[in-house]
Amino acid sequence: MFERVLLKNVDLPDGHLLRSYEAGGGYGALAKVLREHTPEEIVELVKQSNLRGRGGAGFPTGMKWSFVPKQTAKPKYLCCNADEGEPGTFKDRIIMERDPHQLIEGLAVSGYAIGAETAYVYIRGEYVTAIRRLEQAIAEARDAGYLGRGVLGSDLNFDVHIHCGAGAYICGEETAMLESLEGRRAQPRLKPPFPAVAGLYASPTVINNVETLACVPHIVARGADWFRGIGPDKSPGPKLYCVSGQVRRPGLYELPMGIALRELIEEHAGGPLPGRKVKAVIPGGVSAPVIPETGLDVGMDFESLAAVGSMLGSAGVIVVDDTTCMVKVATRIVEFFHHESCGKCTPCREGLNWAVKVLRRIEAGEGTAGDLEQLDMLCKGIFGNTFCALGDGAAMGLRAALKHFSDEFVAHIEEHRCPFHS
Repeated sequence: MFERVLLKNVDLPDGHLLRSYEAGGGYGALAKVLREHTPEEIVELVKQSNLRGRGGAGFPTGMKWSFVPKQTAKPKYLCCNADEGEPGTFKDRIIMERDPHQLIEGLAVSGYAIGAETAYVYIRGEYVTAIRRLEQAIAEARDAGYLGRGVLGSDLNFDVHIHCGAGAYICGEETAMLESLEGRRAQPRLKPPFPAVAGLYASPTVINNVETLACVPHIVARGADWFRGIGPDKSPGPKLYCVSGQVRRPGLYELPMGIALRELIEEHAGGPLPGRKVKAVIPGGVSAPVIPETGLDVGMDFESLAAVGSMLGSAGVIVVDDTTCMVKVATRIVEFFHHESCGKCTPCREGLNWAVKVLRRIEAGEGTAGDLEQLDMLCKGIFGNTFCALGDGAAMGLRAALKHFSDEFVAHIEEHRCPFHS
């Protein structure tokens, strides 16, 4: 049985309270850091652990921290991206609702490492319980001396503030999130400059995901070697997998990075519903290209999934069984991206609009012989030509559906109906 680290407190009735977190050794990592380590040593420790961002991109966390200029007259900021708008993803919500002090300790240690005195948690407004629990936890941490001026009697001044979003998926993109934090319409910025140099209020800023920050206290407490000893060398550590869709035991699972996708679905999530078979799996939220059943022996890590043309993303695993029409799945996904496009880039704004029209036509049994070629052309026009990865995710997902399930698209066009709902 794999030892749960990030989820060890989530089943406790009062796991969100400070007394429960402290009883399990909580804030010990922060005390150790302030007592024994310099900021540079913590950055180096996280580098050695090879912790990679859990928000989707998988960028090395310690390296991101090291990009922050050491000598600057501007304040430094730490931002936690807790927007979690990727369909099929709910891992960050569970941490914030059930164990918010784990995130706060991660923020405090990370803020110390990069020299920031202020952190913002950008959280989606729909997460009402998570917001209330975080507010309560921040108040408890301030009263106990873990936040505020002179943290634990040290020279560290550090505080955390919550900013509620308004349901915009685009705020999962870090620079769009910064725009929203500053009170403007959420649209991606042109890079460079990157946030580490000119981020929030044009000041050096580090942006990390909730799960990423939650890993930091455990790396401090147990060491980089412990973290690297879990999972593959290039993508180590414990990982939270969100499993949903047509599966017997949907839920949140903490397992080693690199676990086989088939093992995750069949052994941990119980496999498909009675009398059905797995047809396909989306491994990392709807931005990740779909994988057919024959490809499920791939490891759930950044390199392994990239090698088969998909990506780990947010590890939002969505299972699709053999009763489901993949044309319908592809249409709903592209409709989502079209709806959530900020409209800044012409390829994304116009390309997804036309892709939705073509897909709806095919799904309705009104497709024509040239529709698949047109969809491929639209994907080529979108991919690699936008400010952020929203358009890329939509194009990659649609391309994968056309590649692996072309027979279903052809059947819709030739038979003028959906074979699954005749």
